Amino acid sequence: MSQRPIYLDCHATTPMDERVLSAMLPYFTEYFGNASSITHMYGWEAEAGIKKARETIANAINCSPEEIVFTSGATEANNLAIKGVAETYFHQGKHIITVQTEHRAVLDPCHYLETLGFEITFLPVKKDGLIDLQLLEKTIRTNTILVSVMAANNEIGVIQPLEKIGEICHNHNVLFHSDGAQALGKIPLDVLRLNIDLLSLTAHKVYGPKGIGALYVRRRNPRVRLAAQLHGGGQERGMRSGTLYTPQIVGFAKAVDLAIAEMDWELQRQEQLRDRLWKQLSELDDIYLNGHGTQRLAGNLNISVAGVDGSALLLGLQSIVALSSGSACSSTVTAPSHVLTALGHDESLAYASLRFGLGRFTTSEDIERVAQSTLATIKSLRQGRVMTKIP
Repeated sequence: MSQRPIYLDCHATTPMDERVLSAMLPYFTEYFGNASSITHMYGWEAEAGIKKARETIANAINCSPEEIVFTSGATEANNLAIKGVAETYFHQGKHIITVQTEHRAVLDPCHYLETLGFEITFLPVKKDGLIDLQLLEKTIRTNTILVSVMAANNEIGVIQPLEKIGEICHNHNVLFHSDGAQALGKIPLDVLRLNIDLLSLTAHKVYGPKGIGALYVRRRNPRVRLAAQLHGGGQERGMRSGTLYTPQIVGFAKAVDLAIAEMDWELQRQEQLRDRLWKQLSELDDIYLNGHGTQRLAGNLNISVAGVDGSALLLGLQSIVALSSGSACSSTVTAPSHVLTALGHDESLAYASLRFGLGRFTTSEDIERVAQSTLATIKSLRQGRVMTKIP
């Protein structure tokens, strides 16, 4: 059997940790009850598992368990936060602020709200991917009801100054939502210290199961109210109806527990591996680091390679390493990354980009092999080609 490629696409998803699977299994077969069935043991067992999980996730971000609303993932959490605020607070204003480099799960709900008469300001970013705090404050109006800025970017790994953003929002009595899908378990997230009112989370970025996420909804100072996007049984304090998926929720909590417990050591390890990879790749000319040099996720390395065809570069590495390019692909369209074009890259450089996403199971041997293969592939593609210098 041929050797599988080295997996360096951990911003897309992560493999489930076996310890997470072990925690989940009893809730498929033994503790299989519906947590809403409050008249017998089977329901009590499921409810107890969910209660413990809710406490674990709440402790990880320093909130109360009642402020955790379970969803199917970060995409649903983002939609619930953005559209839920819009429906509830539209009488106070119809202006929302977000950032050009947000995930589509934030940008698309905002574009949808534009069709309903809301005005959305899409803030630009500086060349390092960080927002301009002064520009943010100037953009806030008397009719602004929400600011949505992701904690850590899914492509370039840049970590935004959340505490300062939250402080600006609260000084202007504006709600602050953050997509924390990439940040959970990778940087400290204290919603009280960071002045976050709504925080979207997901399990599959921290070695948990796919299909489960959560939204933190602040209950005090201020109390945030949301219009439900799913209606039915009234679960999750009426904000998200649907039978709670107990095994997924238990797995989510176990994944978060492990990520928080191992975070300091693991981030130091990943940062060392990432820096080793970048040191080797940067020995070649005309290779550019995308995003802030230090204010980024430890496991993220996003580069652009001048003088090569992006699709050819990715194809040349396909058998060696599984990673993502700088293009956003759907079933019908291939386009340059909106994140990289927001940094000022032209289309050719945005296409010729690679996102290395290191993770818990990445080894030093993996990094050495990927570095050598990437260098060899770039050199091969550049042979006989006229280089174009990028300023």
